[in-house]
Amino acid sequence: MARATVIGSGPNGLAAAVSLARAGYEVEVLEAAGTVGGGVRTEPGPLPGFVADVCSAVHPAVLASPFFQAFGIAERVDWIVPEISYAHPLDGGRAAIAWRDIERTADALGADAHAWLALLRPLARRIDGVVDFTGNALLRMPDDPITAVRYGLRMLEQGTPFSRLTLRTEAGAALLSGVMAHANTPLPSLSAAAAGLLLAAHGHAGGWAYPRGGAQRIADVLVADLQAHGGSIRTDEQVRDLASVDWGDPRRGDLLLLNTSPRLALSHPGIPAGYARALRAYRYGAAAAKVDFALDGPVPWANPEVALSPTVHLGGTRDEVHASENAVARGRVSERPYVLAVQPSVLDASRAPEGHSVLWSYIHVPPDSDLDATELITRQVERFAPGFRDRVLASRAVPASAREMINPAEIGGDVFGGAFTIQQAVRRPVASRAPWRTPMPGVYLASAATPPGPGVSGMSGWHAVRTALADAGLPHGLGDLFP
Repeated sequence: MARATVIGSGPNGLAAAVSLARAGYEVEVLEAAGTVGGGVRTEPGPLPGFVADVCSAVHPAVLASPFFQAFGIAERVDWIVPEISYAHPLDGGRAAIAWRDIERTADALGADAHAWLALLRPLARRIDGVVDFTGNALLRMPDDPITAVRYGLRMLEQGTPFSRLTLRTEAGAALLSGVMAHANTPLPSLSAAAAGLLLAAHGHAGGWAYPRGGAQRIADVLVADLQAHGGSIRTDEQVRDLASVDWGDPRRGDLLLLNTSPRLALSHPGIPAGYARALRAYRYGAAAAKVDFALDGPVPWANPEVALSPTVHLGGTRDEVHASENAVARGRVSERPYVLAVQPSVLDASRAPEGHSVLWSYIHVPPDSDLDATELITRQVERFAPGFRDRVLASRAVPASAREMINPAEIGGDVFGGAFTIQQAVRRPVASRAPWRTPMPGVYLASAATPPGPGVSGMSGWHAVRTALADAGLPHGLGDLFP
């Protein structure tokens, strides 16, 4: 039986491991941390009885992912799909709300109602076409070219200063800017528009779902399937040099898949000089400074509808959000930063003791920043939820400089696996129709540093396996492995 070694047990690594085990390989996963899951780990919160997600908390891409659909994730995990995908508070107790129902969202935007529908309804209605176009290497013909063109034209419009001509009300402009800011890149930009439009379309299609009990549930069901098919996992196994890994013999079909930073591939003794130069040219982006809060009750939002939304974007007006993200790009942090916050306790009572709540939050910061973001985040929440400070029982900050110790793939605290730019959407980490394949026999890249990039979809891992199986002349469709 051929062997397959997967380094890294994030969602892409586990997706790859499950697929290879089902294809008949003897699979072993090596994980640097003491627990599996990478970006979908869950751990005890700042106080006993509180539960905190280590990295990602809400997962817009999971239920629409072709890999996870084939895997049956909707049936294996108890998903919460909120009626509100995300909320954006404004000063004076106002707020813009992105309901899963796009008509309801538009109705509340007044003069921007038609513009919101024209921008996002065609993408939400054809979400499978958008996922196909964005979920593969861009150097290919999309399955739904009409939807791909619609998405591309909207990206070109929203990625430039002309975007101001689309949404003109304060609420509409803020609502879109908050979702664009997920990209952790200057605003406006084509890459931010690409990410924001995809996320906003998900918000009006399948919604922004999250697992009851924590993101760890995703890893747990993948691990169970891997073990059911004979695979194994070793934790506390950090690999710093591929020359030290006994992953078998590629001449007999053995495989090595890297759910890691591409930098690890540089340690392969057989790496060609040209490929090594390309990997060294791959850039990493701005970072995240995270804070988990344990609260003695729900966040006291001034606007009651915000209290219904698990995901909240805190940043004020469009101009404020742009100023915050552009400051990070220049190596600074705004005094009023854009805050991505998640309050899972709104719909999931398992996250905190009865009557209590958790708040997961982060801001964008320059790489390797040692900033403790607790006070900056507290002030921004307090701005839209007076009395929040008094609700805090305890908090735990994780600066960007510490994230690489938690997950070695997060270079400098970059949670996206590499700067999210248009250039690196095409060259991620190299320009190729199959960027998951390396020039080293039997070695494949399977992390967010390959298409489709960041997000919990499992697709980078699946594409690496699909490529490896095709190279070996084996059946390599999702239907072959997940009948």
